[in-house]
Amino acid sequence: MRLAALLAALRPVLPLVLGLSLGCSLSLLRASWSQSGGEDQCLGAAGRPGPLAGGARLEAADGGPGPGHEDFRPRIVPYYRDPNKPYKKVLRTRYIQTELGFHERLFVAVLTSKATLNTLAVAVNKTVAHHFPRLLYFTGLRSAKVPHGMMLVAHGDERPIWLMYETMHYIHQHFGSDYDWFYIMQDDTYAQAEQVKALVTHLSINQDVYLGRAEEFIGGDEQARYCHGGFGYLISRSLLLKLHPHLDSCRNEILSVRPDEWLGRCIIDFLGIACVSQLQGQHYHTYELAKNTEPEKEEEEEFQAALAVHPVSDMTLMYRLHKHFSRIQLDRAYQEIQDLQMQIRNLTSLTPAGEAGLTWPVGINAPFLPKSRFEVISWDYFTEQHLFSCPDGSPKCELSGASKADVSEIIESALEQLNSRYQPLLRFSKRQLLNGYRRFDPTRGMEYTLDLLLEAVTQKGHSHVLAKRVSLVRPLSKVEIIPMPYVTEATRVQLVLPLTVQDLDFVANFLDMFAMNTLDTHDNALLTLLFIYHPYDAQRVSQVDVFAGVKAMVGELEKRYAEVKIPWISVKTEVPSQVKLMDIVSKKHPVDTLFFLASVWTEINMEFLNRCRMNTISNWQVFFPVHFQEFNPALVYRGEQTASSSTDFLRDGHFDRHSFAEACFYNSDYMTARTKLAADILDRDEVLESMEVFDVFLHYSGLHLFRAVEPGLVQKYALRSCNPRLSEELYHRCVLSNLEGLASRSHLAMALFEQEQANST
Repeated sequence: MRLAALLAALRPVLPLVLGLSLGCSLSLLRASWSQSGGEDQCLGAAGRPGPLAGGARLEAADGGPGPGHEDFRPRIVPYYRDPNKPYKKVLRTRYIQTELGFHERLFVAVLTSKATLNTLAVAVNKTVAHHFPRLLYFTGLRSAKVPHGMMLVAHGDERPIWLMYETMHYIHQHFGSDYDWFYIMQDDTYAQAEQVKALVTHLSINQDVYLGRAEEFIGGDEQARYCHGGFGYLISRSLLLKLHPHLDSCRNEILSVRPDEWLGRCIIDFLGIACVSQLQGQHYHTYELAKNTEPEKEEEEEFQAALAVHPVSDMTLMYRLHKHFSRIQLDRAYQEIQDLQMQIRNLTSLTPAGEAGLTWPVGINAPFLPKSRFEVISWDYFTEQHLFSCPDGSPKCELSGASKADVSEIIESALEQLNSRYQPLLRFSKRQLLNGYRRFDPTRGMEYTLDLLLEAVTQKGHSHVLAKRVSLVRPLSKVEIIPMPYVTEATRVQLVLPLTVQDLDFVANFLDMFAMNTLDTHDNALLTLLFIYHPYDAQRVSQVDVFAGVKAMVGELEKRYAEVKIPWISVKTEVPSQVKLMDIVSKKHPVDTLFFLASVWTEINMEFLNRCRMNTISNWQVFFPVHFQEFNPALVYRGEQTASSSTDFLRDGHFDRHSFAEACFYNSDYMTARTKLAADILDRDEVLESMEVFDVFLHYSGLHLFRAVEPGLVQKYALRSCNPRLSEELYHRCVLSNLEGLASRSHLAMALFEQEQANST
């Protein structure tokens, strides 16, 4: 009994003991094998060391690698600088991938002609062009008119062989050092872009690859094959680099009618590489379309797996092929999602949490769990007509635009999911949306909870009205890096400062900060002052100039910095419209000027100016920073010393989202948007009084409007003067900015508490 109890107690650890014993035995046995052989077993007949088993080579007597293995052990090369040679600054490349020698994956060239440029080439551009990282069209036309959204290279010679020669030469000259793979196709070819991109990810870039649909030459060697141009073919970068020196010889020596045969013969004759349809376990599947083919009815496995389909006779067939193959890829994606969800369900039962650890939806991150009440994500309530969490802060607003489309799509999706689950037993139709809630969870996406009033109809035709609550999630999709044009920090910034009579008390501080942070540091920034005179002050300017003190300060700065000139522009108006003032400034500067529209309370610094340069891209993006507004020190500190730490600094202010006074944009972009605005309003200049520069770019330009908080743009507290002659919206925003800029809720509550205590005593 005791033995049985002992064995039962040791049974759980028995595998561990056996594993440790077996491991120790094998390690001792291996050590005895390595030490049992003497040195004489490694010596040849003449006493020279012979090769070890497996082709390994002996190391040198000092433990270092033998001959031919010097590169396997790293060496530390000490840095030595010749003191007799002048120091030369190392120029770094613009992008790190250039310095590291990285290349883009795939370049696509599409051969087109005069007859198909506006038909099949346009169809290729609308179907698969946006799936490839870089795609160019090549034609032999002279001064061809390029369709919208296409990049065309015209060689000026329509001969097929010459077009192929010029295309290969152009690809090598402009893209040979930037891409690893080059895919060449015709405009009557439909290629599955995602399949082609997946193909190149499974091929080694170190080999000379000529991959496509292999065809035999007419009357030629059976072993030599070329890639049929109608089905597209793939060429590696190494093959292109080796082929380029022989292109001129191929053009002069090889006679052919078909350009694909000419290229194939050139590669075979000078490089000895023939076209293959299979390489490194990857197959290049193609399908040849017959006349009057119906893509929707094609069920052959060869057609379903094809990377390229040829010939495509017209644009309609191209669009039908794209729809068909897109549906196939979508079905595959849904099936893969279902398989992954099933695997997750099966594996969840084996985890410590068990079935309780399974999240909904399966495969999506669990909801965010707040650690405090300040991290709770609030739900927004909505109906089919109204939204009760409005962007402008109002309690109720009409549901419109993207929000209305979002709600409609969610309701349709909920009905579709209910019918797919309960049909054919029940069929649901919507009567009314009773309640709707949504919130954005940054860990998983947008969450919805809907209370729906539904009408359920049975198979026998009986109907019943019921209320049902459903939950839906719109998960975050794949994150994509948006390509942005390259900009530098060397661009000159032109500051524009509008000044009114109410701003005179703050001009001195602005000029001091500008001189300290830009003029003393020799930053590439200039300043233009815009003096806004009231009509009454403008009439008395010869006797009393309200801006005489500012002009004197500018004169002192120009004397202190001899190379600096600060011009000013005088404007007479009762309503200082931001757009009208910008119109005056825009006409006096070149079109490539980078403007920073500032306010008198802004403290200029180099950090923000660099971000202004980097975030503003000509013909692409404008930047509207949200400045940090300090609270009223009389309410925040109440006689105490100002806090100096960074955390207290952020606590003693807020980002003023109501202000759009600061802006960074290029003059050319403003002039383009302003031209569209002028055509829209005609001669109604009073409309400009209700607009800001932000509204001009928002409604009359197709540029990206980048609006973000800017901690480097700090403004001291000041009570702004709100002009009642401006539009109601602008005046309301100004008042809100003043009210929210007084202090935080805790500071205001403490001030009221102290006041009540003082009144009670």
